[in-house]
Amino acid sequence: MSNKVKFERYAQLLREWSERMNLVAPSTLCDIENRHFADSAQLADVLPRDTAIVDLGSGAGFPGVVLAILGWRVTCIESIGKKVAFLNAVKAELGLDNLTIYHGRVEEYVRHLPAKNDDFVFTSRAFASLTKIMDYVAHTKRRLFLLKGREIPAEVEQAKLKYKFEYELIPSKTGDGFIIIVHFGR
Repeated sequence: MSNKVKFERYAQLLREWSERMNLVAPSTLCDIENRHFADSAQLADVLPRDTAIVDLGSGAGFPGVVLAILGWRVTCIESIGKKVAFLNAVKAELGLDNLTIYHGRVEEYVRHLPAKNDDFVFTSRAFASLTKIMDYVAHTKRRLFLLKGREIPAEVEQAKLKYKFEYELIPSKTGDGFIIIVHFGR
């Protein structure tokens, strides 16, 4: 199945399942390709190709499932059972062997990371404030590639009160937000 067909089927599943549950804002269902797929896919321009991804609070699979379709090894972390069922259905329907779905809370998953593991980075979209994300993952010293809204400069200032890190802001190609890449002290 080509990526084009996978994205078409993903959009169809998103519309079908959204009739039964709240996966995304109903107003965005008429423009899934731009509002969700293209927004998530812009991370492909900045992510290292040889790394695995841990997607925090995956919800309907953004950006995790989009990045899995594009070829990355991805673990989606989601605590809400209905959303996990949706993610598992998408994985099965699209044949995404490079996608793992973890049903649980981010803090549980991160707390139980093995001491030695593959190289990976964290991603998220519309998950939590920068400080909250850092509360979960800063101890891992892994890079963050986050899709954030226009409020991110204020979130950065707030996070700097608690954490030492370097960052890069890249304007979004699909809206008025940003990609923020965070590097913790080395």
